[in-house]
Amino acid sequence: MPSASPVSSPVDNLTTENIQAQHVMLLAMTTLAEQREADSESHILRVQNYVMALADALRKDPVYSDVLTPQYCAVLFRSAPLYDMGSVGVPDRILLKPGRLTADEITIMRTHTTIGHAAIERAEKTLGYAPPVLRVAKELVLSHHEKWDGSGYPRAMAGTDIPVSARILAIADVYDALTSAKVYKDGVAHDKAVQIIFSERGAHFDPNMVDAFIEIQDAFAEIAQRFVDTDADMQHKIEYMANAIAEIATL
Repeated sequence: MPSASPVSSPVDNLTTENIQAQHVMLLAMTTLAEQREADSESHILRVQNYVMALADALRKDPVYSDVLTPQYCAVLFRSAPLYDMGSVGVPDRILLKPGRLTADEITIMRTHTTIGHAAIERAEKTLGYAPPVLRVAKELVLSHHEKWDGSGYPRAMAGTDIPVSARILAIADVYDALTSAKVYKDGVAHDKAVQIIFSERGAHFDPNMVDAFIEIQDAFAEIAQRFVDTDADMQHKIEYMANAIAEIATL
């Protein structure tokens, strides 16, 4: 009896158009997660490009060149938008709170790292396969709040135990958080953000990566301007936060 012909998966014949469509859907889905923090597509594009600018600079350093191959950097670029996906599991009353969080609220906020990581692992288990390219995404989601000196979370990892991808993202994420305007605060100037990041060299951040960041800081400033939040972005942030706060107040 002749054997049945294998059923081809749609993924087996991915075209450039299909891959581009996947990237569009990925950006759309991660934007929904970021909007829960009153953020925008521009935030995702800034962080994604900061990550690539720093990775490109670090590729010249033999300390990182073995890891930061062109293939790895391509995966890193595509994976960066996912890093805060776990924020969908944090209640609005905490995620959008404009004031200082309580100790209990901080504990809940920090679970966004493990929530996102667990979601990817559950999906892998459900589907029965764990594509190697998702390793970088899981590193970013779980470890972007780890600190070089071991004072970060969720695992208090230190130094080179922190994945290279997460160490790069940490600088990109903090720079954007410092320089971007929120509904409840203005962003700081580029020079001030650079000063703050340099002050955390060897504490929050990998010292060598901070040195590379200092060398290419103009590229960060250019990316910030290229993907600056528009007036429409800011209006959307204001409206989203106002609606969320109004909804919370009725609970």
